[in-house]
Amino acid sequence: MREESGMLMIRARIARTDDDEIIRLIKKELIPLSYSASPRDAQTIRELPKRLSDGTSLVYSRTKRSIPLGFIHYYLRGDTLLYDMLVVHPQHRDKKIGTRLLAKAEEEAKAKGCRIGRLFVDLGNPRAQRLYTRLGFQTIRYIHEVRCYEMIKWL
Repeated sequence: MREESGMLMIRARIARTDDDEIIRLIKKELIPLSYSASPRDAQTIRELPKRLSDGTSLVYSRTKRSIPLGFIHYYLRGDTLLYDMLVVHPQHRDKKIGTRLLAKAEEEAKAKGCRIGRLFVDLGNPRAQRLYTRLGFQTIRYIHEVRCYEMIKWL
């Protein structure tokens, strides 16, 4: 899964070495944008390793052992790719890392028969909304109870 640039790569998550940084990114970059979670929500934080172990997590890093610069977590359910989380370290944004991670997840999902991608994006995350729209996702509804947009994309 090496990238063309030589050293950067997309690889499978290695829980032992990646999870501290992944959880830090979730706490710092995702949870503050969420209406339904708080960085001080101990139960949500405690459940993250189990959540990451269910489904698939891909990491974008410099080497097999270096810390993640970004990651994507997703589930394959029937013919649907359910995107769960996508985070890119703030210092590494605008380098197409998120786009590459999404493309890799879609490539793997299509190979397993998925035909549609589905995700939820927080109202407070317009940057992600713009990214997903640019990549072909369409908003199908707004869910007021959790302040999220549901978006889909045909694969």
